[in-house]
Amino acid sequence: MRQRTLGRSGLEVSAVGYGCMGLDYGYGPATDRAFGIAIIRAAFERGVTFFDTAEAYGPFTNELLVGEALAPFRNDVVIATKFGWNIDQKTGERLPGLNSRPEHIKVVTDGMLKRLQTDCIDLLYQHRVDPVVPIEDVAGAVKELVREGKVKHFGLSEAGAATIRRAHAVQPVTAVQSEYSLWTRDPEPEVLPTCEELGIGFVPWSPLGQGFLTGTIDATTEFGTNDFRTSFPRFTPEARVANLALVELLKRIATRKQATPAQIALAWLLTQKPWIVPIPGTTKLHRLEENLGAAGVEITSDDLREIETAAAKIRVQGARLPESILKLSYR
Repeated sequence: MRQRTLGRSGLEVSAVGYGCMGLDYGYGPATDRAFGIAIIRAAFERGVTFFDTAEAYGPFTNELLVGEALAPFRNDVVIATKFGWNIDQKTGERLPGLNSRPEHIKVVTDGMLKRLQTDCIDLLYQHRVDPVVPIEDVAGAVKELVREGKVKHFGLSEAGAATIRRAHAVQPVTAVQSEYSLWTRDPEPEVLPTCEELGIGFVPWSPLGQGFLTGTIDATTEFGTNDFRTSFPRFTPEARVANLALVELLKRIATRKQATPAQIALAWLLTQKPWIVPIPGTTKLHRLEENLGAAGVEITSDDLREIETAAAKIRVQGARLPESILKLSYR
């Protein structure tokens, strides 16, 4: 697996990371714990050194899984996790709203360190920008954690360009994580140029469009009641029918490249900038290997022009997230 550096931070990670959320949160019932540990370790054995989790996934259960799985290789991997939701640290109960108060950040970080079985978090993101806590205060709290040796790098998730600048002025931001793929290009107008200017890496979450860009989902696909895609506007049957045009584009390129639609979607992201590192997740070993194979797929300038020209004619139907979550982005 080739390596990439997130911006000018010096933080080196595998070109393709692994998003751990779906192992026990978001897409249905949790996987068997032993299997979850096994697939995380399988990713490491295949060259992945960048693993993404968050206290909100569970809550807490995903960090516990990641901590146990990566304990034997802790010095050889980069673990990223996130704070920012209002979660009772004793019970794991989700409380209303967000919580990035500095005193709360320090408490939750201690909990993360225990769950992840480590003495230092490599990359600590604010999961969503808290409108009642100045970003300077958030960055200042993380700066103290860096001084104390509990955190190495600071990141922001789904933050707007102005917020990124304000945070970076207090504590250098190593990476920004937001949804980005061929069907979600919101970061392109402002966030990506800001990252490039400031030397910040970019980590696309859901780089395969919650699975849609793999070509395995159509209008007849049924999701379980605890799969959060059931509430996503982009996953109504009508939207899926309209959005299949994007999958057909990926399939066309994939056939020519002797690749899969998922590999083309990931390779397209990798070609955008050398400091972009997608973090696809999966619960299947063959999909893991497929995703990692994207790092070896060459996308030429001619391919990029073809994809861009065709994609410009496709209007993606449906908002990427429910309104209640979408309003928390790009603050």
